Amino acid sequence: MTKKILKNKPLVEAIFELRWNLQESAPGIKVDPHYKLLIGRLYDKLNDEYPFHEQLPAATMPDEIAGYIVQHRFRKGKDKWPLVQIGPGIITVNDTDGYIWEDFEKRIIQTFNILFEVYPESKSNLTVNRLLLRYIDAIAFDFEKDDIFTFLKEQVKMEIKLYQKLFEDTRVEKSPLGLDLRFSFASAEPKGAIHLRFVRGKRKESDALIWETMVESVSEDVPKVQNEIADWAKEAHNLTDDWFFKLIEGELSRRFE
Repeated sequence: MTKKILKNKPLVEAIFELRWNLQESAPGIKVDPHYKLLIGRLYDKLNDEYPFHEQLPAATMPDEIAGYIVQHRFRKGKDKWPLVQIGPGIITVNDTDGYIWEDFEKRIIQTFNILFEVYPESKSNLTVNRLLLRYIDAIAFDFEKDDIFTFLKEQVKMEIKLYQKLFEDTRVEKSPLGLDLRFSFASAEPKGAIHLRFVRGKRKESDALIWETMVESVSEDVPKVQNEIADWAKEAHNLTDDWFFKLIEGELSRRFE
């Protein structure tokens, strides 16, 4: 199927996340002993591309409980995207409306290459344990007026059926107040899993169907060297892209063009 460029794409945010092992400083307590040094080194390298630094509220958390929590953000400018985030054991690249894969891929590779360059003795100290590529999309939907299960069947090729007798003689409305559908499937390329999630939520204060597509690799499935991480990102994108366009084929595709 030929992929189309979507002028009205439903993207809320694209996120690449890389995590690495923390060190156990005491039983049950894991920290990154190089983290404080890493922040300054990273900022020096990212400054030309992302000169605006934000210290997030989580930056005041004690090191003992801050593992894998983002604490600092580097932007192109105040409130500007794309951006890079860092915390003990975690780094992310994020983009929104202006997202184009070719640019996002370049930023992903640039960011983890800098991480490997500035992390103290990275060959022995930096062990990647999780990679995630995540897309969050939102589709405006009136849950009170329209039937979400009909929408999923006709527009997203996904048929969810509830036993209709549940609603007979029970005075229960068929329209769900909440919706959270999750699916996970093993993936061979890249090795790991692909996750789909559909949830009722809000976008700009309006009701929306929030749709997440994620590819994740953890533990032994995670590539450890830079060129293999770059290959992983490309394979993860190819998979999410393939699933997205297959699911929107038809009316939704035309709506997003």
